[in-house]
Amino acid sequence: MANSKYEYVRNFEQPDHLLPQSWIVVRIDGRGFHKFSDKYGFEKPNDRRALDLMNAAAVDVMKDLPDLNIAYGVSDEYSFVFHPSCQLFERRSSKLVSTIVSSFTASYIFHWPEFFPDKPLEASHLPTFDGRAVLYPTASILRDYLSWRQVDCHINNLYNTTFWNLVLKGGMSNTEAEKALQGTVSSDKNEILFSRFGINYNNEPEIFKKGSVVYRQYELEEPQSSTATETPDASRGKEELSRTQQEKLRKLRCKAKVVVEHVDIIKDDFWARRPWILSNRPGRLPAA
Repeated sequence: MANSKYEYVRNFEQPDHLLPQSWIVVRIDGRGFHKFSDKYGFEKPNDRRALDLMNAAAVDVMKDLPDLNIAYGVSDEYSFVFHPSCQLFERRSSKLVSTIVSSFTASYIFHWPEFFPDKPLEASHLPTFDGRAVLYPTASILRDYLSWRQVDCHINNLYNTTFWNLVLKGGMSNTEAEKALQGTVSSDKNEILFSRFGINYNNEPEIFKKGSVVYRQYELEEPQSSTATETPDASRGKEELSRTQQEKLRKLRCKAKVVVEHVDIIKDDFWARRPWILSNRPGRLPAA
């Protein structure tokens, strides 16, 4: 860039490099999605098309950014995880957040006609997302964060499933349904669903109860004696990877298929059988 008398304005830019050797989670949320979902007639309590659209956009982001290790989504939110050793955009928060938010939004709009072919988007009602970056110092705390989101998925889905059945099938108003559910616990809601509507909540689709996990697929491994919570972060006590090493890892990750699953990520088994997610070392590609 040529020098000029105006270049001094660069001094107003503030550095926003995220702390090294920490897990980075970029969490995005839909802006005004209650109105957005009403505008386009999303089914209550869950619209499978809308969830599959969110997952399609998340897969695109994972493919576009090989540095990502895993992502977890529920409703209109998604959390994207970078390993502590990640040096993408020199760990600048604004770059990481804006790239993921813009890429996700662009993909969401691009795929919209595939999932809602009879409801074209209107310029005055377009989907938008906001985002933030949060740091977690250890793999254990990162897992607790993802567990929190999955527990939240279950709690919200059980409530919404009961609420909307009371409204749509039980003939209650929204206010009446809210009052009926005040002070209830999970067992109460399960009983309402089963006794009044013949719904066994355990038989509800896993995507509604557990959300969606997006990651790169390698051959599953047999769990070791130690649990995944004890897996140390690969960057701890080691020098940062060289650019050549980072590029080699990116190429290996690009060869792996990105998959979407609706499974329990709270228990150790998921992590123990997929150690590459926390270790940041690509596994063995499945046989063709």
